[in-house]
Amino acid sequence: MADNYLEKQYEAYQARKANIGIPKKKKKTALKAQEIQSDAIVALKELIEAPSMQVPFNLFRGTLYSAEDLYEGYQLGKPGSYSYTYDYKVYHHYLEKGKQANDIKETLGRTLHDHSMTDAMNDFLAQFDERKVVGIMGGHGLLRTEESYRQIVLVSKELTEKGCIMVSGGGPGAMEATHLGAWMAGRSESDVNDALHMLQEAPSFKDRLWLETAFQVMKKYPHGSFVSLGVPTWLYGHEPATPFATHIAKYFDNSIREDSILTIAKGGIIYSPGSAGTMQEIFQEAVQNHYLSFGYASPMIFMGTQYWTNEMPVWPLMQHLVAKGKYKNLLLSLSDTTSEITETILRFAEN
Repeated sequence: MADNYLEKQYEAYQARKANIGIPKKKKKTALKAQEIQSDAIVALKELIEAPSMQVPFNLFRGTLYSAEDLYEGYQLGKPGSYSYTYDYKVYHHYLEKGKQANDIKETLGRTLHDHSMTDAMNDFLAQFDERKVVGIMGGHGLLRTEESYRQIVLVSKELTEKGCIMVSGGGPGAMEATHLGAWMAGRSESDVNDALHMLQEAPSFKDRLWLETAFQVMKKYPHGSFVSLGVPTWLYGHEPATPFATHIAKYFDNSIREDSILTIAKGGIIYSPGSAGTMQEIFQEAVQNHYLSFGYASPMIFMGTQYWTNEMPVWPLMQHLVAKGKYKNLLLSLSDTTSEITETILRFAEN
């Protein structure tokens, strides 16, 4: 039906152009708008006739990505083989065309791809209780050797074992720790310690063996029955997507991706130490909760008393704004304890 509609729109446009023509006396802005509309219709016509559009990604993908999809072509033991993967090819194309591409066919192609990601993500999440979809936010620079990384792994592992679906931005640092925790759900503490030890050979995503060590852990501890959702973006394609996420919705448009994470995590969001990006997510989520955008507010849990009170004093600011009535409906908590954080999330999910 959509194709027929677009065909008719295109034919109508061609008829108007042939029979009526463009009036000579029109303002520049009107002419510009008409040119843009004309280009859009032509581009849509071309999309119908040639859906592949000579791009290295599928415009109408019907499912979420997996690590196998993104890293197809990667060979364990050969870190340099990343340059042969689907993920690398798409990112290279993205940079070549421009992060803000001028080619309307390219931008339409990206939009169609991202739309298919949202559809696939909604289909995936439909099978779960929305109050058990929990997000963890935090810095991409968090090292695998840091205690905060381990704590995120343990929180995510326990919540996954209790039936929650963990969501993150799908990249390195705190995001990777989220999905490692979900990946190791159901396994022993000694297994978790062993996995962490293996990963510490390459603490930062900038290390050459960062992806290699992740695949080594996955090989030693194959995927079980638990799942998680990563939502990365090619805007930050220099930060590789964590392969520990069993389901991956990778976007071109970072604004859609950011909003999607905050929207779907109706079971609450845990904020581990982070910088500018994490700060943005805190206040963006606060707006949704303040206005009860989805019918109710969800927990906002700050992990790390010292960090959120002194180093990045968001906690006292939020408390002040709530006391002044600038924010309403916020469910705020501050904790250093893994058990306290998980209990807060699970108590909300059961209400």
